[in-house]
Amino acid sequence: MSRRVGILTGGGDVPGLNAAIKMFVWRMREAGYEVVGLRRGWAALLHIVPFRDADNAGWMLPLTRENTRTIDRSGGTILHTSRINPAITKPDAIPEHLRGSAPPPGPDGKVDLTAAALETLDFLKLDTLVAIGGDGTLSFARRLHEEGVKVIGLPKTMDNDVYGTDYCIGFSTAVTRSVNFINDLRTAAGSHERYLVVELFGRNSGETCLVSSYLAGTDRALIAEVPFDPGAVVEMLARDKKDNPSNYAVAAISEGAFPSGGQPFESGEADAVGNRELGGVGRFLREELQKTTGDRVIYQRLGYLMRSGPPDSLDRLVASNFANLAADLILADKSGRLAAIHGGRYTTEPIETVGAGLKRVNVERFYDKEQYRANIIGVMGLPMFLC
Repeated sequence: MSRRVGILTGGGDVPGLNAAIKMFVWRMREAGYEVVGLRRGWAALLHIVPFRDADNAGWMLPLTRENTRTIDRSGGTILHTSRINPAITKPDAIPEHLRGSAPPPGPDGKVDLTAAALETLDFLKLDTLVAIGGDGTLSFARRLHEEGVKVIGLPKTMDNDVYGTDYCIGFSTAVTRSVNFINDLRTAAGSHERYLVVELFGRNSGETCLVSSYLAGTDRALIAEVPFDPGAVVEMLARDKKDNPSNYAVAAISEGAFPSGGQPFESGEADAVGNRELGGVGRFLREELQKTTGDRVIYQRLGYLMRSGPPDSLDRLVASNFANLAADLILADKSGRLAAIHGGRYTTEPIETVGAGLKRVNVERFYDKEQYRANIIGVMGLPMFLC
């Protein structure tokens, strides 16, 4: 055992990442381990040049109690992040020092640089690598595990959609932010007697929208899992507005939601893992409302406001405890595991669980597809996160 461990953060940033990094560093340093932070997620494994005299300072950060002492007080990640997955690298993203030895692109036009990542890991001589991320980041952690690398995964995503755990770091803060912003926006909607359409992040899973709508008491909630009928939604919101003593109505909508017979609203070039930018379905609903009712509509896309700033207490707690789980596993010489919560209890799952299924809203149990509303009743005996 080398007593040298690594940690990285990948994918979209969420509040709580720094709390996890700090707790992990403090636990491992206390146990006598050296901790190396890999910067910008999996991109570090491609950009680190595996030679003794190479300058890799831009891609590695030694982590100590001193330089992590206050990081848990802020959001984001001090290690930075990226959406790079070495197994599916775009040809134009291949680092200069790898271009002469990179294999040819596959049928999808992507290059598999896993061999280069493995060479870098061998050069770094890490006992175990901890990867904090969502499906994309953790899918490559699973690939490394299959190649014999000792890895541990910590799930994070504000969509709460990593398969194998009831909860992911970042979800609570995203919901808290969304509820607060929706309720703040009611002042403008009520003052001007208008419709309010609030668009939330949520590519494939509408759980953030569903729970935020439930807690903020929106009139309607349109989630990614259920295509909606624009005419029916407009009619319902018109009725909601009329029935409201303050003469306004509120709809929350996932960015991945789309009208029946249509497709999600995407734009721009695909990112490193093939996803195009989502957004604009709320604008579509605004136009439908204005065209049909003749009334003005306030459209607000929350976007990055949902995942900016410091974590709330729940995300700070879960992030710290997931990091503690990772440290416990390493000290017990165990790897290939995913930190998880099931039924309100901390546990771990095999890293292979990631990608074994899809985690989506239980529509039949928690959503009214006819009225486009949360239907969260009869919760006796259910876990806190309703999974």
